[in-house]
Amino acid sequence: MIHVLHPDRVLCGLAANPALPADLVDRLIALVATTDDPSLADDLAAELADRDDLGPAQTRALACGVDNAALHLAHDGRLTAEDVDPATRPEAALALLERGEGRPAWVRRFAADPDPWRRGRLAGCPDLPEDVLRRLAEDPDPEVVADLAVTAPPALATALARHPHTAVRRAVAANDRTPPAVLAALLTGDTLPPADTCPVCERHTVPFEHAPDCGLPDCPLPPGAACSGGHESAQHEIAAAVLAHPATPASAAAGFADHPSALLRAELAARTDLPADVHHRLATAADPRVREALAENPAIDEEVIRALAEDDDADVGRALAHHPRLPLDVLTRLSVRTRTGSTLLPRIATASAAEVARLAASPEPAVRMLVAERRDLPPAIRDVLAADPDAKVLKAIAPHPGLSEPLLRAMVARHGVRVAARVATNPDASPALLADLALHRPPVQKALRAIAAHPRATTPALTACLADRQARPVAAAHPSLPPDLLVELLGDPLPGIAEIAAANPALPPAVARTLLTRYA
Repeated sequence: MIHVLHPDRVLCGLAANPALPADLVDRLIALVATTDDPSLADDLAAELADRDDLGPAQTRALACGVDNAALHLAHDGRLTAEDVDPATRPEAALALLERGEGRPAWVRRFAADPDPWRRGRLAGCPDLPEDVLRRLAEDPDPEVVADLAVTAPPALATALARHPHTAVRRAVAANDRTPPAVLAALLTGDTLPPADTCPVCERHTVPFEHAPDCGLPDCPLPPGAACSGGHESAQHEIAAAVLAHPATPASAAAGFADHPSALLRAELAARTDLPADVHHRLATAADPRVREALAENPAIDEEVIRALAEDDDADVGRALAHHPRLPLDVLTRLSVRTRTGSTLLPRIATASAAEVARLAASPEPAVRMLVAERRDLPPAIRDVLAADPDAKVLKAIAPHPGLSEPLLRAMVARHGVRVAARVATNPDASPALLADLALHRPPVQKALRAIAAHPRATTPALTACLADRQARPVAAAHPSLPPDLLVELLGDPLPGIAEIAAANPALPPAVARTLLTRYA
């Protein structure tokens, strides 16, 4: 007897099941069109539209069911212009235009559409005719013009930089085809007329500053947005976008090295085309956000690197540790006082064989831990690190391919819960080891989640994982889960579990057929 608490969620799980027979997929597509529950129809259509095994007839039938399915399928290129009527499926037609696959007649239809959202979608489409570009550039809604400005060709972007609304100028600043001279003008204000309107003053009487805790529903203004007549916050956003643009002339950007806004100086500090003297000035900035951005910049020279290595701010140290050209002596010092997490640092990834050997033999556990994050270590170095007395080093090396089961078991024997989760992620962990880890006492939740996702986990390990609330959703999706356990999970009260079990390709087709017959 199959016990189900949430039939709708089980049906959605079946819709996502990659092993579902084609005739059952057809029945679910028919259900999308016939159910009187619009929420179920939308959910089923979303899952079915994600399937990669739909035939042409199934795709067209699903597209006729609900708007969201047609939009999804058109966006993925699985519908053609012959399959879509712009009068009844306008969003799907726009999705095809965005892909460059719609009919030319649709372009002018949507350019005249009374809905500004649709005109804005059209504005982002490629290869629009010149007359349509001009019409959209003169649209009365500035948001439509801004949508156009983000991708406008150079000549049109140059013209739109003079638009009276700051939202359009902000969009020009983000356009990767905007000419350098125009970007410089947006940054300095030279040669451009002052803007007339910004998102703040078009909504409120100036002077106005938007409260961080604004309680208005759907308020589009960000915290701190302000205008006292000069569109201050909008101009700040434009400057930030221009400073982040790689085509902005370095000579224009460098003038912001002493700007009072730390956020703008942080954008400047990330640029790789600045003169060395600007980097040196930014390295002494009082605001750590500027120094952190500079520490991430791959273009800074060794003098700046070594100066930042003495920085007391932890975020600056972490950013510098990820620098690809960090001298190893600097990285060694940083590793002792900076927490970099379980990640392979770029400089460690490019270390030579001699450097790897030297790092692995370091007396500092933090240094050995860094090199232990590599996954291509020579077996001799790998195995020495796997026998390291420090748990941090073992956690770093535990997922390394090729480690023997005795070494993995020895890690758990020495350090237990501190290393169990990382051992469970090792791709060569045996089914027996995974089962033992799943039954470890006290239980290690992170280990259970890793075991539940491990391709070598078998029934004993997965059964233990199902007993854990956090690991159960992961285990329910495992293709090695026995059919009887999957059927039991179809009635699980924990939200989402039944749907995951129904989507598991190991679910017997006969069970799927029974569920569809009963609930569809």
